[in-house]
Amino acid sequence: MLTALIIDDEAPSREELKALLAATPDVEVLGECANAIEGLSAIHRLRPDVVFLDIQMPRLSGLEMVSMIDASALPQIVFVTAYDEHALQAFEEHAADYLLKPIDPQRLARTLDWLRSGVRHSPRAFPGSTEKLRQIPCFGRNRIFLLALDEVEFVHTDIAGVQVVGDKRQGTTELSLKILQERTSLIRCHRQFLVNLDQIAEIELLDNGAAEIITRSGRRVPVSRRHLREMKDRLLIA
Repeated sequence: MLTALIIDDEAPSREELKALLAATPDVEVLGECANAIEGLSAIHRLRPDVVFLDIQMPRLSGLEMVSMIDASALPQIVFVTAYDEHALQAFEEHAADYLLKPIDPQRLARTLDWLRSGVRHSPRAFPGSTEKLRQIPCFGRNRIFLLALDEVEFVHTDIAGVQVVGDKRQGTTELSLKILQERTSLIRCHRQFLVNLDQIAEIELLDNGAAEIITRSGRRVPVSRRHLREMKDRLLIA
């Protein structure tokens, strides 16, 4: 049994693909998402075998979304597009396959046969995966949004997940601290914290050899002894 997730901002396209997959006995559609931010959450929560992913979506494209997924959670990706040039790019980037809209049932059947074969592409770099992120996809109360990196004061983990704290708003993200450290200019100051150097107003040194950052909005962020030296070096503090 193949488990699948559909991510597409166009409802008719989702319905068309869902109907085609529903007619295939050994494919179970776990869910559908209308945007890439919801898609990130669903991939980590549902762990589907394959994601049928629209390339062109507002705010965050399918290609950008894939580059944000932890390698350990990366499913097979089948890009779905109405544009030949985008499909060609997706195929060249070693997606499992791509489908052109409107979807040809016979072409979909060949894709499913390939997926059933069990051959997997190993995790690899997708377009934009080596570029710095300029915004972080977040969930807030009854909303989803992209928080510009220059608004972010710090990021930390707690029992609810990875929290992104901005000067005026905050939310929860599906991105791991590891990806945020690798793909943004945030630097690690503590095992559970990353901080934006541009949002530091002051560093208060503590008696135990650790420190606390005071952000421009007055929030306090811990700095462990292990990371204090790196912080000083980055800030050119002797």
